[in-house]
Amino acid sequence: MTSTEQMRDAWAATLREQWRARTVESVWLRPGDWYHPAVDAFTEALASGACAAAAAARLGEVRGAAGVGIAETLDDVGLVYQILEREPGMDVIRSLCEGWAGAVEALPVQVSCIDPESGLPTLEYLGVRLAETYGAARKHGHEAFVTHCLVMVDVATEDLAPWRRMARSAAMGRALSAALPAGHPMAALGGGAFTVLVARDWDLGETVRRMRDQVNENAAQLQIADLLRQPPRIWIEPLPETHEQAVDLLHQLRR
Repeated sequence: MTSTEQMRDAWAATLREQWRARTVESVWLRPGDWYHPAVDAFTEALASGACAAAAAARLGEVRGAAGVGIAETLDDVGLVYQILEREPGMDVIRSLCEGWAGAVEALPVQVSCIDPESGLPTLEYLGVRLAETYGAARKHGHEAFVTHCLVMVDVATEDLAPWRRMARSAAMGRALSAALPAGHPMAALGGGAFTVLVARDWDLGETVRRMRDQVNENAAQLQIADLLRQPPRIWIEPLPETHEQAVDLLHQLRR
């Protein structure tokens, strides 16, 4: 092995450990399952200056097969580029997303309460939360369609390639989670549409503003504004009188 190769391998190992430390501290949910040989291949490609797209595709594939969400996968790779003080090329992001999508599509179908692309609850899970909302309102002598409403967020543009759609969903999941308190009932409806169950109170206007600002801020930070409708459509959708009608409404809004 030449001295140049030794230096490259040493730099790749250092980069991997810096990456591991930063991601475990800030974005990775289960520290014990972060390492995979695909990580080595990716850091070696970065250290050598070679095209990292093929290594990114493999990394996306192993993340998807392990059940890691696309948002966590993108955030993780973003951190290694922060260490390098440069932006990942679109070829790397595309390959990462395509590898992830291929692995997820190959997995057996499983019922889950979390949408893997956005990291938000599914429509079905929101339906359960709506049942709780209608029940709690009746218990206290109120009507859910008076006390609550849905805030709809539509960022759909023209048809997007699957990897670009996933990047948009990941950004939206992060934006809506950041704009609202933890555990706030919300769901991804597909096709660039999202919904949040909120109280009809004096803070409703401020809630809508926070959501709009967070969506725009995340789009700017991730440089994906071209993947979102500009400006995003955000509106208040009244709840119907019964829970059954509310579930029907969600399915009508689904894409």
